[in-house]
Amino acid sequence: MAKKAPAEPVAPVPPGPGKGRATPSRREAEQARRRPLVPTDRKQAQRTSRAAAAAERERIRLGMARGEERYLPARDKGPQRRFVRDSIDARWTIGEFLIPIFIVFFVGTFVTPIGIQVYLEFVLYGVLALTIVDALIAAWVIRRRLAARLGGPEKVERGLNFYTVMRAAQFRSLRTPKPQVKRGDTVEYRA
Repeated sequence: MAKKAPAEPVAPVPPGPGKGRATPSRREAEQARRRPLVPTDRKQAQRTSRAAAAAERERIRLGMARGEERYLPARDKGPQRRFVRDSIDARWTIGEFLIPIFIVFFVGTFVTPIGIQVYLEFVLYGVLALTIVDALIAAWVIRRRLAARLGGPEKVERGLNFYTVMRAAQFRSLRTPKPQVKRGDTVEYRA
């Protein structure tokens, strides 16, 4: 028969900083966690809830304005969408001037004679056509750059043309998420 090795003596636990109390039983822990189903002061609970919801909305709004990926809606998420946003934000587009031109046209229809209004209408349609052409050319260039970077047009997400056109037709200051690049910056794809 094999002999057992002698057991090593166990060192006593030195007195020192410990929990300082006994571990609560399950019943005691459940009692401590128990809260009423309906708060005693409903108005205060409602104010607290509204304040917490407002703080959460503000945090999300600021994160979205900064372009943080986790706060963006699904339509703006992803590296390809970020590349489209940055590419459009780094250049001037005719679409940015479309709304001011519409306002000038609207005022012009009230102050100019009928003969000039006809020409203003042609100018308006011309600017609208230029806006569409400018946005479509930008979308084509951006898709081509993405396809070259990603290794083929089949790897480019669907819906980027529409996303590009809609971004290009907005005032720069009203775009959401806010522009992260300055005009004239070079934009590189970041995966």
